[in-house]
Amino acid sequence: MAIRLVVFDTAGTTVQDEDGVNRCIRSSLEAAGLTVQPADVNTVMGLPKREALRRLIERSSLACELLPRIEAIHDDFAARMRAFYASDPSVREVSGTSAVFHWLHNAGIAVAVNTGFSRDIAQIILDRLGWERDGLIDASVTSDEVERGRPHPDMIRYLMRRLGITNAGEVAKLGDTPTDLEEGHNAGCGLVIGVTQGTHTREQLAEFPHTHLMGSVAELPAILGLNSVRLRVDG
Repeated sequence: MAIRLVVFDTAGTTVQDEDGVNRCIRSSLEAAGLTVQPADVNTVMGLPKREALRRLIERSSLACELLPRIEAIHDDFAARMRAFYASDPSVREVSGTSAVFHWLHNAGIAVAVNTGFSRDIAQIILDRLGWERDGLIDASVTSDEVERGRPHPDMIRYLMRRLGITNAGEVAKLGDTPTDLEEGHNAGCGLVIGVTQGTHTREQLAEFPHTHLMGSVAELPAILGLNSVRLRVDG
């Protein structure tokens, strides 16, 4: 079945940020008195960020103290993320992303992004990279705009409704976390593709439902069947 829509994750998949999300989560928790390790944060990547913070706190000895403060901790995290994505020089698109978006549009395939971020954070990313301004994406959705975030299928189903697609078999989902793959699987996507250059290795992602694993977004045209397409991937 032909793919009519590709749904891309942002941080770690199409957006390079030198692990800024992980650092900001740890900084917000440390400011509240809880130290967590980068590997622990990676286990909750892709989830709505309030839920990610909640799970990290619940695993700790400070759960009783910090869970009542979850909203303040999340607000601190969101402020750090807004500042980071607005100004940090490490933030850029993953090499080849815009070229892939162009290729998909030329092939008649819609392009969308979804994310575990809230809209205020995601919009800073989209504005900075210019994807909406330049017409490179057709739609976007964030975890606070649907009833349930990943791994539930709500964001993908929202994008399908918005873009007039009724058959999930015509949708491809790309992401760099287990929750991205579970989201695509739960939505019934025809392709569920793990990207191994982000937060998780090929071996880690291989344990979760997927149809393909690839090194970067730039490999997508070959997976969709046109190996002869030549993309500029010089950033």
